[in-house]
Amino acid sequence: MASIETIAAIATPPGQGGVGIIRLSGPNSRAIAKSIIGTLPAPRHAHLASFNDASGQLIDTGIALFFPTPHSFTGEDVLELQGHGGPVVMDLLLKSTLDAGARIARPGEFSERAFLNGKLDLVQAEAIADLIESGTASAARLAVRSLQGKFSEKIHQLVESVTNLRIYVEAAIDFPEEEIDFLSDGKVSADLQCIVDELKQVSDSAKTGRLLRDGMTLVIAGLPNAGKSSLLNALAGREAAIVTALPGTTRDLLREQIQIEGMPLHIIDTAGLRESDDPIEQEGVRRARAEIERADRLLWVFDDHIDPDNASIQQATLPQGIPLTLIRNKIDTGSRAPQIVQTAQGVEVSLSAKEGLGIELLQQHLAECVGYNGDVEGEFIARRRHLDALQRAGEHLCIATTALEHEVAGELVAEELRFVQNALSEITGEFSPDDLLGKIFSSFCIGK
Repeated sequence: MASIETIAAIATPPGQGGVGIIRLSGPNSRAIAKSIIGTLPAPRHAHLASFNDASGQLIDTGIALFFPTPHSFTGEDVLELQGHGGPVVMDLLLKSTLDAGARIARPGEFSERAFLNGKLDLVQAEAIADLIESGTASAARLAVRSLQGKFSEKIHQLVESVTNLRIYVEAAIDFPEEEIDFLSDGKVSADLQCIVDELKQVSDSAKTGRLLRDGMTLVIAGLPNAGKSSLLNALAGREAAIVTALPGTTRDLLREQIQIEGMPLHIIDTAGLRESDDPIEQEGVRRARAEIERADRLLWVFDDHIDPDNASIQQATLPQGIPLTLIRNKIDTGSRAPQIVQTAQGVEVSLSAKEGLGIELLQQHLAECVGYNGDVEGEFIARRRHLDALQRAGEHLCIATTALEHEVAGELVAEELRFVQNALSEITGEFSPDDLLGKIFSSFCIGK
């Protein structure tokens, strides 16, 4: 999909540096190269050149690189001018490319052109932005895996399996007198179950990748004075929250971001959940409950000395479906040792946040909750839209399974498989509305 416009942008971060790069892509790149450096560099060879403005005045001396279509990142003619990395020099050099016929690139437009020209699929294009924005080494390695096409390969395999099954079902529909036999012979059911299992594996890996990319949000909740702020301080490794013996000290949300073995965690300390006549404390409780609803995991803290049976959780009216870890705090007031046990209510970690006892057990438990064991091999980075598409695909597979088992309705099974195929194809961009593409690429930095 060739563009008629040539775009240009500064491809290096703003500020001073040893090297600054102006990147161009489009049909006028050759003419602009001749205008600025007086010649067209040999393809893929570094060319030492003087960079001149429209009046012939010298701007800088540096390296020019030319990548002819289609052997370039965008699939178009691409020119890179590498000069000294001062902001004034870069601005003058960029202005000279605009005077020669280029226009300023939109955020993400280079990657968008690479996608539109078939050099990358949508997952790989997004992985470029994820790699640039990586906050941890694990997230960076996952982004590289997606950029190499590992995630896309999994999606293509799923789409192929769905397509083959859809063809088989629609073939059965074409022979109505044999349709029931086709759909009841066990092949459709077996193939459908294989797709369900494969989709679950991909979804689990994608969820792990999303948490390693964006971080897991942990909300610390419990009654006043259970030790929530002390737990926040222990996990953060510093005095992030005020700790007193006075109930209701924490009235607003306190947020900290930490890493556990390269895994980002967003920790939110909340006001103690209790009835109060104080309007400020009431607002704190309201905000606490709102954060609990959005949490990836809830850490419910209770006092081992005052509430050894954790009766407080029965009165908390917590929302259903949120993963829960019970924190038996203040074990230093008794003889209980730090430990992790499985209870009827969920995993319980016994610790003393104030003394730091058992914190390493909690950190290990949180890493296991994400599915992270320090090894990202086999995982891939994922975004929320990927998870949404996988979830929709799973829902349509569930409907298809029900239609097959209870109604033996070939048309309905085939239609649901089409929905599955479309949902999965949205991930790689083979089936994507234009407004989705615009939203995705607008979040990229300029020059990428």
